[in-house]
Amino acid sequence: MTPTTREDCAALDAADPLAAFREEFVLPEGVIYLDGNSLGALPRSTPGRVADMVEREWGRDLIRSWNDAGWWDKPRTLGAKIAPLVGAGTDEVVVGDGTSANLFKTLVAALRMSDRSVVLGEAGNFSTDLYVTEGAVSLTGAVHRRVDPDGPELAEALAADDVAVVLLSHVDYRSGTMRDMPGITRLAHEHGALVIWDLCHSAGAVPLDLSGSDVDFAVGCTYKYLNAGPGAPSFLYAARRHHAVADQPLSGWHGHARPFDFSADYEPAPGVSRFLSGSQPLVADAALEASLDVWAGADLTQVRAKSLVMTDLFLDRAAKAGLSSITPAEHARRGSQVSLVQPEEGAGYPIVQALIARGVIGDFRSPDVMRFGFAPLYLSYVDVWDASQALLEVVETGEWRQERFAQRAQVT
Repeated sequence: MTPTTREDCAALDAADPLAAFREEFVLPEGVIYLDGNSLGALPRSTPGRVADMVEREWGRDLIRSWNDAGWWDKPRTLGAKIAPLVGAGTDEVVVGDGTSANLFKTLVAALRMSDRSVVLGEAGNFSTDLYVTEGAVSLTGAVHRRVDPDGPELAEALAADDVAVVLLSHVDYRSGTMRDMPGITRLAHEHGALVIWDLCHSAGAVPLDLSGSDVDFAVGCTYKYLNAGPGAPSFLYAARRHHAVADQPLSGWHGHARPFDFSADYEPAPGVSRFLSGSQPLVADAALEASLDVWAGADLTQVRAKSLVMTDLFLDRAAKAGLSSITPAEHARRGSQVSLVQPEEGAGYPIVQALIARGVIGDFRSPDVMRFGFAPLYLSYVDVWDASQALLEVVETGEWRQERFAQRAQVT
């Protein structure tokens, strides 16, 4: 049930089973942070963990830490910690490289596993997915087709039975629409296609079941809801059934079966390790590990339940300000964000800037979308009420019309 007063929100906070997690994060005084869908808040344990890695593991123990501190195995040990958050086996996830590189690896690997040459993507996907696909098809000679995955076009395109691989975002970055992972994956398989899911706006936001959904490959970032910090490494999932045959194109030293043989010829490592390429960003890995240790104590069912109440509340209050939502009202189709538009063209950016000036941090996405991300581990229900109250006041008073709020920054 959606709370209708600030007192209702306070009562929910008092009974919140996730309330203790708030103390695990650094939250600046006077700030309500609704941008965790772009960059997650800092866990309190991260600075100490990173300092220990730098000062002790690197500074004191030096190169011995590749063995003694487990540096060499970080891609696998961190992948095993991510696996329960995405519904995967601990031997099906590795951490390393960035989202773009991992998307490229899985795309080319999937194309090499098929005798078809069509990559089916979504017209409005995040730029990285579109650009990486363009690069992959230009190198492989494949064809890139783009469709609207939320209408009949996806099924129609698959019915042609010429699609090798489908690449979709599970939660759309702009609208917050969540797709039917099991249903779409099943449909693609029925038509002989493999599926890659982009989990950048899903991991840590919604419960996932990659294994149960029969997903082939997936890629996700760790700096959003997983709170690993700016530039944190990406993770890659490959279903166990594909490990023996997947042939990814960035065949680096860390993906070799016996790297310390220093063979002149490449032989892929067994299992998901074959998707590794080069040395890992170990300082960033330390930050990721600190965050994953926090997440190890979280119940994603509780996270999802709290997220839905929060987004219901924010959607209800935003409607009172005359704002329209492009985020679905149906719970089954909603991620953990709310995306709003104001009827007046060009209002989105200055409204977000006016809110930021009040200490309510969201973000803006072209063409005119205001995005607000809800991270239940560190947000309270009262936070959501107060943020929505600020939104109401900014819109109703016309405060956002001040010239200073229209000045575009480089990062929006």
